[in-house]
Amino acid sequence: MNKTVLFAALLAAFPARASLPAASQTAAGGELPHPIDSVVVTGARYSTDIRHLPMSVSTLGRERIERSHEQSLLPVLTEQIPGFFATSRGIMGYSVSTGAAGQMSLRGIGGAPQDGLPTTGLMVLIDGHPQYMGLMGHPIADAYQSMLTERVEVLRGPASVLYGSNAMGGVINIVTRKPKEDGVRTGLHAGYGSYNTLQTEATNQVKLKRFSSVVTASYNRTDGHRPRMGFEQYGGYAKAGYELSSAWSIEADVNLTHFNASNPGSISAPVIDNDSHITRGMTSAALRNEYDRTSGALSFFYNWGKHRIDDGYSPGQQPLDYRFHSRDDMLGLSWYQSARLFEGNRLTAGFDWFRFGGRAWNQPLDGSQRSMLADKTLHEVAAYVDFRQTIGRWLTLDAGVRIDHHSHVGTEWVPQAGISILPTDNAELKLSASKGFRYPTIREMYMFPPQNPDLKPERLWNYEIAWSQRLLDGRISYGINLFYIDGENLIMRVPVDGRPKNINTGRVENAGVEAQAAWRISPAWSLDANYSYLHMAYPVLASPEHKLYAGAAFAKGRWNVSTGVQYVEGLYTQVKINGSGTERQENFVLWNLRGSFRVCKAVELFVRGENLLAQRYEINAGYPMPKATVLGGIDLHF
Repeated sequence: MNKTVLFAALLAAFPARASLPAASQTAAGGELPHPIDSVVVTGARYSTDIRHLPMSVSTLGRERIERSHEQSLLPVLTEQIPGFFATSRGIMGYSVSTGAAGQMSLRGIGGAPQDGLPTTGLMVLIDGHPQYMGLMGHPIADAYQSMLTERVEVLRGPASVLYGSNAMGGVINIVTRKPKEDGVRTGLHAGYGSYNTLQTEATNQVKLKRFSSVVTASYNRTDGHRPRMGFEQYGGYAKAGYELSSAWSIEADVNLTHFNASNPGSISAPVIDNDSHITRGMTSAALRNEYDRTSGALSFFYNWGKHRIDDGYSPGQQPLDYRFHSRDDMLGLSWYQSARLFEGNRLTAGFDWFRFGGRAWNQPLDGSQRSMLADKTLHEVAAYVDFRQTIGRWLTLDAGVRIDHHSHVGTEWVPQAGISILPTDNAELKLSASKGFRYPTIREMYMFPPQNPDLKPERLWNYEIAWSQRLLDGRISYGINLFYIDGENLIMRVPVDGRPKNINTGRVENAGVEAQAAWRISPAWSLDANYSYLHMAYPVLASPEHKLYAGAAFAKGRWNVSTGVQYVEGLYTQVKINGSGTERQENFVLWNLRGSFRVCKAVELFVRGENLLAQRYEINAGYPMPKATVLGGIDLHF
């Protein structure tokens, strides 16, 4: 399809009051979508009015996260963010390796599993720092817990100018918690429910003038709804900050997650002793400045992981005589500075340096010499600049470019451009065109039989038009987006000379619509909904054609109740590979209900029910999801 013609057609289709996204995010449980003039950091690195960003950014606040009573962020994001979907296989836990869930996709980019491993293309950040496995290049879903999160910002569409490789489908930025008021506050959370599922969390927050800290720990476990599907997780997070002056501040944090997960295999191909023992850690430090005309930050981060996996064996076969081991890390240094050079202008320049890699090996159980699979370290260095100019009160122009160099693959240029138009104080029209890219991972180039060290980057272009508006003093808000994605050079496994090999041969051509709306009926009642339609010329695993959520919330006095129905249609659980095989799609409806009652200022009781219609469905092929589940518990605040 001719890209220029398509983009022109999109413009013509949306005259004076046309198109889309609500860069806003609806939220049941009493939250309204963000005000049109809300401030976000993900689309620009610095805090900025979302109206002047040409891209679509959805936000999810702490109140909504707490009222979900979920230990993982992914179920809440799947429910609340149009275009976003994360796979699941049970009541709790995603795991890694064969049979893993937690593959995340935005608009069909980033989520298709390959050999049981999530591919990349969707970047997860914690406070702007990339989070992915150094060897495999994919996010680790079980590391993204609600306990460390103040809010989540989801940029829907390529963000490669600011964040480089892996951000070609978008980014999920987890903004960590920080106390806002002086004092010491402690919270305890405990819940118990179906399949011997336990959730616990303890948090302490301190703010004393210029000093602030957050310390939180969690323990979660479940037996699972199938035999040999247990999951156990330990988590800890600590953050401290100090305001050096009115303009300068420093902060540092550390996050550690360990989980043990068992995989029983699919219904048709059960597996015995498929167990994973995973440890993931992250630490970072940042020096920030914020003046009237300029702001910026210099930050350091380090991620690491230790994986020990038993791939198991089929009934009737012999157990494996080895275990897979890996150690990976990622070290990064990031700097940016943004300045207002003259009226209406904002110029941002930045620099990133990453070092990532690790070792992987099979360790025989008899203590003999290990069999090395990989021992590799690569580097990436990049510089970028973004220029934004506001003309009058109603028009903002944006253009940015990144030059990114990979130590093995080479150099990539990444441009983007966009326009934001504000016809009224309560409405915005946005148009954008942006390039996204992804470098091949160490696994794709150097590990396992399909490896190919001559792989090139995957590339795509995203074209988008968006309209959003607030009515009745903000009590009603809505938004709608149209987008078209055209990508090439996708890495696929194809037969070459009778053997499988990773080759840059795949294509992606996705187009779709995203819509969302919210209505604050009264101080106690609110409604919200979001919908996304995705047309894929080339079907993608774990990406539904239709995803609809509609919810209602009631909050008054001591009561807070929310309920929602999610409808998913055309979710690909199997696709053809190189023209062979079969395609399989799932359709299902989920009804969830959450409620809480405040007994007194310090004590709150809660209950959460999921899939209350007891639907039979699968998200990962061969892994039936649990029917109705219930979890209840108590929150203490003092």
